[in-house]
Amino acid sequence: MDERAASPCRAPGLDHASDGADGRGGSEEPVRLGDLDRWLGTFLHAERFAGRDDPHGVWHPAERPVRRVGLLLAPWPGLVGWVRAERLDALVVHRPWDLPLVALGDTGVLAYHLAFDERLTLGYNPSLAAALGMTDPEVLGRKEGRPIGMIGDVPEATLADTLATLAALFAGVEHAPRVPRGRVSRVAVVGAMTAALIHEAHDRDAGVYVTGQLRAPARDAQAETGLPVIAVGHARSERYGLRTLAVALRTAWPTIDIVPAP
Repeated sequence: MDERAASPCRAPGLDHASDGADGRGGSEEPVRLGDLDRWLGTFLHAERFAGRDDPHGVWHPAERPVRRVGLLLAPWPGLVGWVRAERLDALVVHRPWDLPLVALGDTGVLAYHLAFDERLTLGYNPSLAAALGMTDPEVLGRKEGRPIGMIGDVPEATLADTLATLAALFAGVEHAPRVPRGRVSRVAVVGAMTAALIHEAHDRDAGVYVTGQLRAPARDAQAETGLPVIAVGHARSERYGLRTLAVALRTAWPTIDIVPAP
């Protein structure tokens, strides 16, 4: 499968602005949870997780029309009150295990765990590649046949400027070279950090290795290669993924209100 395939295109049947007072045309079929599930399944390549014990689609079915969708990483004590206050018809959740499903009633839930991580955070992420100006990203690293990272050329910049770009995208970073020096024209972004991945990124001419968290077993490889590593932080990468998902859903489903969690 072409890793560039699932772009945030407009959803079928929603190409025209509606005439209705509520922003939805009277002749349009209402959007259902299954419609969103099919679109998100394509966008996130969720079929890779079929047969695995990992959330990748409908978690809590519901039949009500979907006009307002809430996005969240994980439940919190005030979730049910937020759902009611925002009049949400459905939720898209990253970590759904502790959701109060009985209290949510007929609010549908879609859940994507590894599919979210690998497509929207620090894996093979076309949206992040575009934000970095990366052209023709190539796969770097695989897990059970699935790509977990990418590498590609970017407009040449100093390492300090590259760090500033990443800090702006992710609202900060967790770790970076104390004194960033040198120039970068090729970036590796990987959702893992092992000695083998560090060596592969170095051998493929990466000027910096971007990941979620530093991993001690890979530090010798980092010292040996001299490859700078920037760790943005796991929580920051998830929040970035949620923001990316909100943009994609608003683009594809302009008649649906997308409401990120506070």
